[in-house]
Amino acid sequence: MTEPTPIAICTCLAVRQGARQLTQFYDRHLAPAGLRATQYPILARLGRSGPMSINALATGMVMDRTTLGRALRPLEREGLLAIGVGRDARTRELSLTPAGAERLAAAAPLWQGAQAAFEQGFGPPEAAALRAAMARVVDTL
Repeated sequence: MTEPTPIAICTCLAVRQGARQLTQFYDRHLAPAGLRATQYPILARLGRSGPMSINALATGMVMDRTTLGRALRPLEREGLLAIGVGRDARTRELSLTPAGAERLAAAAPLWQGAQAAFEQGFGPPEAAALRAAMARVVDTL
């Protein structure tokens, strides 16, 4: 019988654990704005890029459409984004509402604070290397 694989060498588990810790860290920083770490990037992407289809946002966020749909519901319910008809009847287009733009503006300094706190604790070169490594994972797989 073989010994179980040590947790330390399971890349998937290590990345998922790190991602959960980092998500909780950003959640704490974004809480005063009433946003979660999973919601801020959606609003930020719409704020930067303007209206886009759900499929385009899912692709840009490296998310499957179903998961993105679940993430969009509370944002739509709170009036932070609108979901309308896209270029044709089969597509849906997302846009940031004025309330969403206000919430995004309120959250931006909190997000910047989380970024700065993470870099200070983790180290700026290590944080940059981590982002680069995760970008390589996205590009490679």
